[in-house]
Amino acid sequence: MSTALVKPVLYSYFRSSCSWRVRIALALKGIAYDQEPVNLLKDGGQQFSTEFQAVNPMQQVPALKIDGIILSQSLAIIQYLEETQPNPRLLPQDLKKRAQARMISDHIVSGIQPLQNLTFLKQVGGEKKLEWAQHYITCGFKALEHILQHTAGRYCIGDEVSMADLCLVPQVYNAERFKVDLAPYPTITRINKALLELEAFQVSHPCRQPDTPAELRA
Repeated sequence: MSTALVKPVLYSYFRSSCSWRVRIALALKGIAYDQEPVNLLKDGGQQFSTEFQAVNPMQQVPALKIDGIILSQSLAIIQYLEETQPNPRLLPQDLKKRAQARMISDHIVSGIQPLQNLTFLKQVGGEKKLEWAQHYITCGFKALEHILQHTAGRYCIGDEVSMADLCLVPQVYNAERFKVDLAPYPTITRINKALLELEAFQVSHPCRQPDTPAELRA
C-alpha cells in the first residue's frame, strides 16, 4: 500500500504541550490521523516501555508515523508538515517574520517548556516543584512579553497564525496549571485568548483527547 494512503499515527499524551503543538498543526492543515495514547504517568511512564522506545528512542512524546517514516520532536514534525502540505502556511512568507516565528517558537520550546516538564520536576522533587516551575515560566514570559510587543498583531506574528502560536497556547496552559499570575503579560494573554477561539486550537485541546480522564473533559 502506498504510504500516501496510510493515515498518520500520532503518539501523544493529552496534557503534553509538545503533543498539543502537533495536534494543532494537524488540525489546521486538515490532516486526518489516528492517535496512540502514551500515558506519561501510568506504571512509571509508558514512554519508557520497550515498545515505545522502538518508536522513539528518546522516550518522549510526540512521535508521528507519517509517509513511511517516524518523526519525533514537535518543531521537526511541524516543519515537515509545513514543507509537505504548505497550506495554510504556518511560517510567514516574509523572511524577517519567518525568522521571528522560529525565534519565538525556540524561545518557548527550548527556553521555557523543558524547565517545567516531568523530567525536570521529578529531579527537583517535593514541595519545590511549584516554585521551580513558576520561576522559570515567569522568567521566560517576561522576555516573551517584550518580544511580542514588537511582533504581534492579532497573533504572535501579525495577523496570521504561525508556528509561534502553536507553541504559545500550550505554554500558557502550562502556566495556568502551575498557577502563574498572567496579569503582567497582557500581550501573551490577549493572543492566547484570540487563538483559543479558533477551531483547530479547540479540537486539539487537552480536555478533548481520547486519553483525557473523564474528570478533565470539557
